[in-house]
Amino acid sequence: MAHQTVRTWDGELVPSAAGRTDRPSPACPVETALAAIAGRWTTLVLRDLMDGPRSYTELRAALPSISDKVLTERLAALCGRGLVSRERRPAFPARVTYDLTDAGRRLRPLLIELYRTGERLLSPDE
Repeated sequence: MAHQTVRTWDGELVPSAAGRTDRPSPACPVETALAAIAGRWTTLVLRDLMDGPRSYTELRAALPSISDKVLTERLAALCGRGLVSRERRPAFPARVTYDLTDAGRRLRPLLIELYRTGERLLSPDE
């Protein structure tokens, strides 16, 4: 008969059953949050949209090193995840505006804490 260990969960780290898993799961809140910001440049696009709606051209100017292909992919992925909305306004030429949804705005505290944690990891001796 196999011996089964009773696992004790850190209530702050894993406050609900959704995170009490033994493998990565799309239903895990941590995996969901990480997927929301996954991909090179994604955090920078989110950061720039935190200030309000931006056109593609404004985003491209704010991130001059990003390629058109990558910016287009990141915006499409963020729209697909329901984190960013895309509004096309009739004009000549047509103007497209990207804005964070309520779900996208909920990423703000995560991005702030990731920044703070990164600073501490970069300066471990302080």
